[in-house]
Amino acid sequence: QLKLVESGGGLVQPGGSLKLSCAASGFTVDHYAIAWFRQAPGKEREGVSCINAGDGSTKYADSVKGRFTISRDVVKNTVYLQMDSLKHEDTFVYYCAATILFSSCVLSDEYDYWGQGTQVTVSS
Repeated sequence: QLKLVESGGGLVQPGGSLKLSCAASGFTVDHYAIAWFRQAPGKEREGVSCINAGDGSTKYADSVKGRFTISRDVVKNTVYLQMDSLKHEDTFVYYCAATILFSSCVLSDEYDYWGQGTQVTVSS
């Protein structure tokens, strides 16, 4: 059974950093396109970053480019989202998602498998 479990969220001050983890089971992370999304209550989900299956090429939303870094560890079967220079407006529930339907990742809501989410709150 394919499963994604996020962790690493929490409360951080503006300008601070957090590293989110997305632990995968039932598949290997380099065989799937994997993305991070974020969502506020009552709002649409926003694609933040993603990593291709295979070659590991990455994409970022303009709102996080230069501040967030996506990576994967095949040994730990985990995908990470390093978030630096956090702002109030980065406060969301963050989700990871995966699909084998395409290898080149996208930042749109086209993924099959989703984690349960982890809350990130940026506040002083």
